[in-house]
Amino acid sequence: MPKSKRNKVVNLTKAKKKDRQWKEGLITQVRNAIEEYPSVCLFRHHNMRNELFKALREELKKSSRFVMGSNKVLQVALGKTSADEARNHLSLLSDRLAGQVGLMFTKLSKEEVLQTLGEVEHDDFARAGSKAV
Repeated sequence: MPKSKRNKVVNLTKAKKKDRQWKEGLITQVRNAIEEYPSVCLFRHHNMRNELFKALREELKKSSRFVMGSNKVLQVALGKTSADEARNHLSLLSDRLAGQVGLMFTKLSKEEVLQTLGEVEHDDFARAGSKAV
């Protein structure tokens, strides 16, 4: 019998899936940053705009590196348990990766990081799902 041509699933998207090679590249990138930078910060973002984030990255380019990606992949890169963590106590940070977060690897002190990130707030038009103020 000939094959039926009904009920075929056709993807109309042109976006490609992130494969194993891309994930391994992200893990390598995080582990290289762990070796290069003495401190790592976890930051949460809500409704972040690309333009503002690019400006922040450009401002801190010499002293910091930002990494954002799948939380599960970042957890693997940091180490999920104390046995497989890349540096001491990074598995504790790995437990906090949930929601819309990113990692900031930096050479700055804690006070400088808090001051710099505290200054980054911008009023913008609401997007879908935002609460009215």
